Amino acid sequence: MNAGIKPYNESLAAVDKEICDLLATTIDSVLTEAESKIWHAHPVWFLEGNPIVGYSKQKKGMRLMFWSGADFEEEDLAVRGEKFKDASIFYNSAEEIDVTKLQQWLGKSRETQWDYKNIVKRKGKLERLR
Repeated sequence: MNAGIKPYNESLAAVDKEICDLLATTIDSVLTEAESKIWHAHPVWFLEGNPIVGYSKQKKGMRLMFWSGADFEEEDLAVRGEKFKDASIFYNSAEEIDVTKLQQWLGKSRETQWDYKNIVKRKGKLERLR
């Protein structure tokens, strides 16, 4: 686990830490080529500088977000917003995490990407990478 992400997870309540530890371990095992770091105060994984997946504590629970998840066509990922292509799921216990589904979504996150890395340069316009 990334040295910056571990303290983030350890700062959480026990239930949230358990969720985040399972998420981080699973993400690291599938996206082995990804760079991970704390970005905008939350753990995020990047492929070639493009944000792919991350999680954060919110009122509804731990939010797992895929930047390009709206195109995964997965009913368990609730699409949030119309401007961007993100999709999320919320967890309130580690038992709610279907690791097999998570691994499938992570595979899709590698194959389906929108170019968030250059969104500022393109004045808010997203372009599909894959």
